[in-house]
Amino acid sequence: MSAHPVLHQLNTRVYLTERSRELGRPATLDDLPDTLIGELVDSGVGILWLLSVWSIGLASQKVSRSNPEWLREFAHTLPDLNDEDIAGSGFAIRDYSVADGLGGPKALAALRRRLAKRGIRLMLDFVPNHMGLDHPWLESHPEYFVQGNAQQLRDEPQNFFAHGAAGRIFAHGRDPYFPGWPDTVQLDYSNAALQARLQQEILQIASQCDGLRCDMAMLVTPEIFQRTWGTPTADFWTPAIRAVKDAHPDFIFMAEVYWDMESQLHAAGFDYCYDKRLYDRLRDGDHAGVRGHLRADITYQSRLARFLENHDEPRAADTFTHDRHVSAAALTFLSPGLRFFHQGQAEGRRVRISPHLVRGPDEAPDARTNELYSKLLGLLKDPIFHDGEWGLLEISRAWDDNWSSDCLVAWYWRDAAGCVALCIVNLAGHEAQGKIHLPQWLQHLSARSWRNDWSDEGFSMPAEQWHQGAWTLFAQPSQVFVLRCGPPA
Repeated sequence: MSAHPVLHQLNTRVYLTERSRELGRPATLDDLPDTLIGELVDSGVGILWLLSVWSIGLASQKVSRSNPEWLREFAHTLPDLNDEDIAGSGFAIRDYSVADGLGGPKALAALRRRLAKRGIRLMLDFVPNHMGLDHPWLESHPEYFVQGNAQQLRDEPQNFFAHGAAGRIFAHGRDPYFPGWPDTVQLDYSNAALQARLQQEILQIASQCDGLRCDMAMLVTPEIFQRTWGTPTADFWTPAIRAVKDAHPDFIFMAEVYWDMESQLHAAGFDYCYDKRLYDRLRDGDHAGVRGHLRADITYQSRLARFLENHDEPRAADTFTHDRHVSAAALTFLSPGLRFFHQGQAEGRRVRISPHLVRGPDEAPDARTNELYSKLLGLLKDPIFHDGEWGLLEISRAWDDNWSSDCLVAWYWRDAAGCVALCIVNLAGHEAQGKIHLPQWLQHLSARSWRNDWSDEGFSMPAEQWHQGAWTLFAQPSQVFVLRCGPPA
């Protein structure tokens, strides 16, 4: 796998609902067509993340179908909503076996073999913080879960519930800042036996795939678990990841993580962590913050998963104007790290689909967004963006009272043959000017034949400015440059 791979997230149940309509019968993982896999290969995808393939129980599903707040959201997504559309959250797991309706374990194994033949690794979900309300451990090992008392149930009914005929009180899964998820039960990481059992579970899951995306991975770190539940706990991730990698050395771990805990989870063994900071800064128009963010060490940046949308975030086409979408996408996906694309993103879909739902609305593709991603994915076929050397270029003001240089970001890729890709993005919706400071090795390349691959036209470099080491660039609103030169003659 390349140093900066491409990942595609497929909303499995939604996709198979669409496929069922095409086939006129219920579709399973066996029905993912070879054409889809071929499209992924053509797009340079090295990792396919199948969202929500595990079994969900009726108790969690019942909560999904009755929670008033969730139902309002679902009805907004699907005005013709019915109960069959609400299968239950893919993160309220009854057990880590592939749902029968998706074809079961045999269909997953067959799909994994098909993907492997085309050079694509399979990633699945692991939800460390909680289980669904139907999990058998509630009966066989209630000590594996955080339990409460009658007073807590009275004071915090959003965080605790009574289970079964005996009325034993358990906590819902949650993070320290929000009420509990009512379709889940919280695992108790202060119980060493639970940690040992989960390590066995994660090893069993790892035998079925090539990587795991770990949901809200920071919640089970000792620091956050104690903040949430007031109980000290041992580190889970370091020994669990080590055990999996001992058995499967090339296995991939990706953490959904927030609160600036990326380095901590990298140290625990995660290969990639969500880069939510970059996304937030792009969304909020913090242009100087984006450039500062890219000053981080390349080793750290290479282990970040960079995205503009996923199943949790709003759709990029609905979050950004088209011009801002163009500049944000160029910066996100031509920078180092794992390039994380979401199903429907390239078509410009605007409606986020809750992970409780198995159907999405019909949306016509947007031609401009499709063109944007066709261009990006075409560029990403070049190995220079995956295995080349990357560097950020400094930019200063074009003149003293012109602050617009803060809106520009410039970086380069170069390979061992001497090919160079010089990327420049104006993140602002207005013109911007700045002096791009060129390293000495780059100053000597102005005479080469350059081309702007973004606009598909030739490009003349200002040789005198380049030889002096600073190039004053005038950029149009949201303009993108991907300037390429080949190896020396």
